[in-house]
Parts: sequence; C-alpha cells; structure tokens
Amino acid sequence: MALTLNHLFAVIMLSGAFSLVSAMLFVVMDAVDVAFTEAAVGAGISTVLMLSTMALTVRVQKKTKRQIIFPVLVVFLVGILLIYGTLDMPSFGSFDSPAQMHLGSKYLQITYKDMGIPNVVTAILASYRGYDTLGETVVVLTAGLGVILLLSDLKKRKNRD
Repeated sequence: MALTLNHLFAVIMLSGAFSLVSAMLFVVMDAVDVAFTEAAVGAGISTVLMLSTMALTVRVQKKTKRQIIFPVLVVFLVGILLIYGTLDMPSFGSFDSPAQMHLGSKYLQITYKDMGIPNVVTAILASYRGYDTLGETVVVLTAGLGVILLLSDLKKRKNRD
C-alpha cells in the first residue's frame, strides 16, 4: 500500500503501524529487548521524525510518469530470495539448533559465575555484548542528530522563502 499511496501522512502511519506489529511479533518470540527497541525507535521516534519532516515539506507526493513495475518486481524478487534463504534454517525453538547445542548451554553455565547476575539475558546484553549495545546506541544517536540537523536546515530554508 505504501507504494501506491500519494498522501505521505498515510504512508507514515502505515510505516509506524508496521513497526508496532513487528514489535508485537518480537514479544511473541520472547525477544522483549528487541521489541522494546523496535517500538521505541521504529514506531515512536521514526514516526515522530517523519511527521515533523512532513510538516516542513509537502503533504502529497507529486505524480510521477515513471512506471512502478520495476521497483515492485525488485521487491518481490528480494522477498523470494529472503524466503529461499530461510528454508534450511532449523525450526523456531528446536533444541537441536546450533545455538541451543553449543552457545546456549555454555552461557547458562558460566554467566552467573562470571558476573553474579541471575538474569542471563541482562548479563549477556550488559557484559558480553556491551560494545555491540554501545555501538547500536551511538548509531541511533547519530541518526537522530542527523535528522535534527536536516530538519533545522529545512526550517531555515522554509523561512527564507
């Protein structure tokens, strides 16, 4: 629907709803930390930033004379390739998957001894993946600052005109 709509407000709302549904799917899959990030960044901050950008620009997309057949074809082709790439994955939650056979049991055994934190997920995110989490935070912060700078420049240009 986002490809066919011309009203940018509707496209932004569809994007926010998609992020919210994705966050709910992450909760169902017991990835609450990822769901929280998706809800905060995807459905929250991204939607607010896109709405504020739309307030400084046009609200309706200009009509284009180009056909959208090629982009739609590329999207479907990439979707088919992604689905094909997941066909040999183990079933969700299966006990004989590589993550459950090797890493899962090792983390369960050594995490409390290493850190004294009873929650294994918190220990992994805070300790073992600390640099990764810090990197993700820096990326989100940089993206937010970039959007703020772009929006401030748009507002200045709009006031000059």
